[in-house]
Amino acid sequence: MPFLWSTIRCLALSLLVASASAYFVVTSPTTQTQWQNGKVNAVTWEKGVLDDINSFDLEMTRLSEDGLTYIASTISGYKKAKTSLNIYLEDVPAGDDYYLLFLNTSHGVMYAVSSRFTILEADATPDSSKTATATAEAGAPTVTVSGGPNPTKMFATTFPAEANGSVLAYTWNSASVGMLCALLACLSGALLTLW
Repeated sequence: MPFLWSTIRCLALSLLVASASAYFVVTSPTTQTQWQNGKVNAVTWEKGVLDDINSFDLEMTRLSEDGLTYIASTISGYKKAKTSLNIYLEDVPAGDDYYLLFLNTSHGVMYAVSSRFTILEADATPDSSKTATATAEAGAPTVTVSGGPNPTKMFATTFPAEANGSVLAYTWNSASVGMLCALLACLSGALLTLW
């Protein structure tokens, strides 16, 4: 019976580790954010350290229109990487139904989606009840995005790969701990069945 309780504790621990490492939150833009054409607008995020996201892509979409605007590819996801990006908008159609998608386009995994935000024309006056974020993040790279969605356009920027980014290093991440706990649970089940 003590073996069973230790197995249960191990499984509970693996679930906690998996949920803590799968943390990816977009902190800006928010629902009160207004971006403006002709200005630099900041995107910021927070992510887990042990989430195995080495890089990701950033795309922009709207609810009322089809298509995607490809912003940046292979943004570094390592723990010491910047967690912000500046976006300069040029002739992007105005609307209040924009979203940013943080994903890996290679295998289609969505990591996070921003809150709905507004993009204004260059000469528009921002709504005083909302937050205008036409300020750049210091030290963050700037990407210029122009025009609306176009399926033939490539990413506006592709960041270089990380040094030694292709080297496979074995680490105890949440998937490894989960697999080990599942194996231990199967073995303990077999032992209890035979006992």
